[in-house]
Amino acid sequence: MNLIGVHECKMDNKGRIMLPAPLKKQLLPIIEQGFVVKRSVFQNCLELYPQKEWTQVMTQVNSLNRFVKKNNDFIRIFNAGVKMIDLDSAGRINVSNDLIAFANLSSNIVMCSAGNIIEIWDKNAYEKTLNNPDIDFSVLAEEVMGNSNAAGNELS
Repeated sequence: MNLIGVHECKMDNKGRIMLPAPLKKQLLPIIEQGFVVKRSVFQNCLELYPQKEWTQVMTQVNSLNRFVKKNNDFIRIFNAGVKMIDLDSAGRINVSNDLIAFANLSSNIVMCSAGNIIEIWDKNAYEKTLNNPDIDFSVLAEEVMGNSNAAGNELS
Protein backbone atom coordinates (compact mmCIF):
# COMPACT_ATOMS: atom_id res chain seq x y z
CA MET A 1 0.00 0.00 0.00
CA ASN A 2 1.31 3.43 -0.91
CA LEU A 3 -1.00 6.17 0.32
CA ILE A 4 -0.84 9.64 -1.24
CA GLY A 5 -1.90 13.07 0.03
CA VAL A 6 -1.78 15.74 2.71
CA HIS A 7 -5.14 16.92 4.01
CA GLU A 8 -6.11 19.68 6.43
CA CYS A 9 -9.01 18.53 8.60
CA LYS A 10 -11.02 19.54 11.62
CA MET A 11 -11.33 17.51 14.78
CA ASP A 12 -14.48 18.09 16.80
CA ASN A 13 -14.53 18.47 20.59
CA LYS A 14 -15.24 14.74 20.98
CA GLY A 15 -12.04 13.77 19.12
CA ARG A 16 -13.76 12.76 15.91
CA ILE A 17 -12.07 13.32 12.55
CA MET A 18 -13.73 12.87 9.19
CA LEU A 19 -11.52 10.73 6.99
CA PRO A 20 -10.79 12.90 3.91
CA ALA A 21 -12.50 11.59 0.76
CA PRO A 22 -9.23 11.08 -1.21
CA LEU A 23 -7.79 8.94 1.62
CA LYS A 24 -11.06 7.09 2.06
CA LYS A 25 -11.08 6.29 -1.66
CA GLN A 26 -7.54 4.85 -1.44
CA LEU A 27 -8.46 2.81 1.63
CA LEU A 28 -11.83 1.60 0.33
CA PRO A 29 -10.68 -1.97 -0.47
CA ILE A 30 -9.54 -2.51 3.14
CA ILE A 31 -11.62 -0.03 5.14
CA GLU A 32 -13.82 -2.74 6.66
CA GLN A 33 -10.77 -4.38 8.28
CA GLY A 34 -10.36 -1.38 10.58
CA PHE A 35 -7.36 0.59 11.78
CA VAL A 36 -4.90 0.92 14.62
CA VAL A 37 -3.82 4.32 15.93
CA LYS A 38 -0.71 4.82 18.03
CA ARG A 39 1.82 7.35 19.19
CA SER A 40 4.67 8.01 16.78
CA VAL A 41 8.09 6.85 17.91
CA PHE A 42 10.02 9.89 16.65
CA GLN A 43 7.49 12.77 16.46
CA ASN A 44 4.66 14.24 18.50
CA CYS A 45 2.05 12.96 16.10
CA LEU A 46 -0.13 9.90 15.74
CA GLU A 47 0.14 7.08 13.23
CA LEU A 48 -2.93 5.48 11.71
CA TYR A 49 -2.25 1.98 10.40
CA PRO A 50 -4.63 -0.01 8.23
CA GLN A 51 -5.12 -3.31 10.07
CA LYS A 52 -3.16 -5.26 7.45
CA GLU A 53 -0.13 -2.97 7.83
CA TRP A 54 -0.35 -3.16 11.63
CA THR A 55 -0.37 -6.95 11.50
CA GLN A 56 2.91 -6.86 9.54
CA VAL A 57 4.51 -4.48 12.07
CA MET A 58 3.38 -6.63 14.98
CA THR A 59 4.75 -9.76 13.33
CA GLN A 60 8.15 -8.08 13.46
CA VAL A 61 7.68 -6.82 17.03
CA ASN A 62 6.43 -10.20 18.24
CA SER A 63 9.55 -11.88 16.91
CA LEU A 64 11.62 -10.08 19.56
CA ASN A 65 12.85 -12.15 22.48
CA ARG A 66 10.88 -10.92 25.51
CA PHE A 67 13.52 -12.38 27.83
CA VAL A 68 15.86 -9.59 26.73
CA LYS A 69 14.99 -6.62 28.93
CA LYS A 70 15.45 -3.92 26.30
CA ASN A 71 13.17 -5.86 23.94
CA ASN A 72 10.53 -6.15 26.66
CA ASP A 73 10.82 -2.43 27.47
CA PHE A 74 10.56 -1.55 23.78
CA ILE A 75 7.45 -3.70 23.28
CA ARG A 76 5.74 -2.14 26.30
CA ILE A 77 6.47 1.45 25.28
CA PHE A 78 5.81 0.83 21.58
CA ASN A 79 2.34 -0.51 22.39
CA ALA A 80 1.46 2.17 24.95
CA GLY A 81 -1.72 3.92 23.91
CA VAL A 82 -2.39 1.65 20.91
CA LYS A 83 -6.08 1.59 20.02
CA MET A 84 -8.11 -0.33 17.46
CA ILE A 85 -10.58 1.91 15.68
CA ASP A 86 -13.19 1.67 12.96
CA LEU A 87 -14.88 4.36 10.91
CA ASP A 88 -18.25 5.29 12.35
CA SER A 89 -21.38 5.49 10.18
CA ALA A 90 -20.48 9.09 9.24
CA GLY A 91 -16.97 8.12 8.04
CA ARG A 92 -15.13 9.45 11.09
CA ILE A 93 -12.42 8.04 13.32
CA ASN A 94 -12.51 8.74 17.04
CA VAL A 95 -9.20 9.61 18.70
CA SER A 96 -8.95 8.98 22.45
CA ASN A 97 -8.10 11.76 24.90
CA ASP A 98 -4.73 10.25 25.85
CA LEU A 99 -3.60 10.22 22.20
CA ILE A 100 -4.95 13.74 21.63
CA ALA A 101 -2.87 14.90 24.60
CA PHE A 102 0.26 13.07 23.40
CA ALA A 103 0.14 14.75 19.96
CA ASN A 104 -1.11 18.09 21.34
CA LEU A 105 -3.92 18.02 18.80
CA SER A 106 -6.15 21.07 18.44
CA SER A 107 -9.19 21.29 16.21
CA ASN A 108 -6.97 22.07 13.20
CA ILE A 109 -5.11 18.96 12.13
CA VAL A 110 -3.27 17.54 9.16
CA MET A 111 -3.60 13.97 7.96
CA CYS A 112 -0.67 13.11 5.73
CA SER A 113 0.33 9.94 4.00
CA ALA A 114 3.63 8.40 5.03
CA GLY A 115 3.93 5.43 2.72
CA ASN A 116 1.68 2.73 4.10
CA ILE A 117 0.35 4.70 7.09
CA ILE A 118 -1.28 8.06 7.78
CA GLU A 119 0.25 10.55 10.21
CA ILE A 120 -2.11 12.74 12.23
CA TRP A 121 -0.57 16.07 13.26
CA ASP A 122 -1.64 19.26 14.93
CA LYS A 123 -1.53 21.70 11.99
CA ASN A 124 0.90 24.13 13.67
CA ALA A 125 3.27 21.32 14.74
CA TYR A 126 3.20 19.89 11.20
CA GLU A 127 4.11 23.27 9.71
CA LYS A 128 6.95 23.73 12.21
CA THR A 129 8.30 20.25 11.45
CA LEU A 130 8.28 20.88 7.69
CA ASN A 131 9.95 24.25 8.12
CA ASN A 132 12.55 23.18 10.70
CA PRO A 133 15.65 25.33 10.02
CA ASP A 134 17.88 22.60 11.48
CA ILE A 135 16.97 20.23 8.63
CA ASP A 136 18.39 20.88 5.18
CA PHE A 137 16.18 18.67 3.03
CA SER A 138 18.60 18.50 0.12
CA VAL A 139 21.35 17.20 2.44
CA LEU A 140 18.92 14.79 4.08
CA ALA A 141 17.74 13.53 0.67
CA GLU A 142 21.30 12.89 -0.43
CA GLU A 143 22.19 11.10 2.82
CA VAL A 144 19.08 8.92 2.79
CA MET A 145 18.59 8.31 -0.93
CA GLY A 146 21.92 9.27 -2.53
CA ASN A 147 23.40 5.81 -2.41
CA SER A 148 20.21 4.15 -3.63
CA ASN A 149 20.44 2.77 -7.12
CA ALA A 150 17.82 0.18 -7.92
CA ALA A 151 19.44 -0.65 -11.26
CA GLY A 152 22.79 -1.33 -9.58
CA ASN A 153 24.67 0.29 -12.46
CA GLU A 154 26.28 3.13 -10.47
CA LEU A 155 24.20 5.66 -12.42
CA SER A 156 21.82 7.94 -10.60
